Amino acid sequence: MSRPMIPSERVDYSAIVDRPPLKLPDGARLVFWTIVNYEVWDISRPMARQVIPAPTGQVLLPDVPNWSWHEYGMRVGAWRFYELFKRLGIKPTLAANARICEDYPRVAEEAKKNGWEFMGHAYDQLPIHKSENQAAMIDRSMEVIEKFTGKRPVGWLGPGLTQTLETPELLAKAGVQYIGDWVYDDEPTVIKTTEGPLVTLPYTVELNDIPMMIVQHHESDYLLKRAIDQFDRLYAEGKDRCKIMSLAIHPYISGQPHRIKYLEAIYDHVRRFDGVLHWNGEQILDWYKSVVKIPFKNR
Repeated sequence: MSRPMIPSERVDYSAIVDRPPLKLPDGARLVFWTIVNYEVWDISRPMARQVIPAPTGQVLLPDVPNWSWHEYGMRVGAWRFYELFKRLGIKPTLAANARICEDYPRVAEEAKKNGWEFMGHAYDQLPIHKSENQAAMIDRSMEVIEKFTGKRPVGWLGPGLTQTLETPELLAKAGVQYIGDWVYDDEPTVIKTTEGPLVTLPYTVELNDIPMMIVQHHESDYLLKRAIDQFDRLYAEGKDRCKIMSLAIHPYISGQPHRIKYLEAIYDHVRRFDGVLHWNGEQILDWYKSVVKIPFKNR
């Protein structure tokens, strides 16, 4: 087998100012892409992240306090999200650990009923680098979601945005058409794999409540401030070339009582502006495919 490609071999460098500007339908300026992340944290393993460190400074198993913190999102926070997006008429992309369909069918069923897009997000919340058989895990994830929803996902987000150099080929082979792990542009791009092309959509680590709230420890209202600053700039730039703004949220973080009003206020701000499309990942993909001819391999 040949050496796997590194990112710079998959796509040539491209300055955004050197490309023809992309245009949205009906003169729209900006796509607002909301990504909700629902995860399963296996109590037998170290938790995906910690809100409270172990008293000794060493990870202790089982880690019940941090598991419980995550569980709050599935019991309570998720329902604040459902209420918000139903009221706004927005159908987000759900970055779904496939195991939610098995462990939290009540939560997954509500997302399905509300018409959310299911995007593959591994089987459960474990970095891809730690998966014993990455190809089998990807196939299992896709198949579980397909069985639950009746539709195979076209998008994928690695847990913690993790990929190995082999991951793009495995995703393309499994039928994935877009990924969110490459956070390097304001526009979609196409990367090469030996199994055909993959589209990268502008996912975010800057407007993501994990780095902002849990890693950087900002106050609850900081998400609102940064989101408004991001939106205002991209909306202004969207006059000349359309932009995509993504917002990534988790129910155990932004679904907390002291944060939810700031999430609601983001959408209140955005609603004041014309020419904003609230699309999910598949809608962005379909639009991009319509303006850039992409030779997918029977997918």
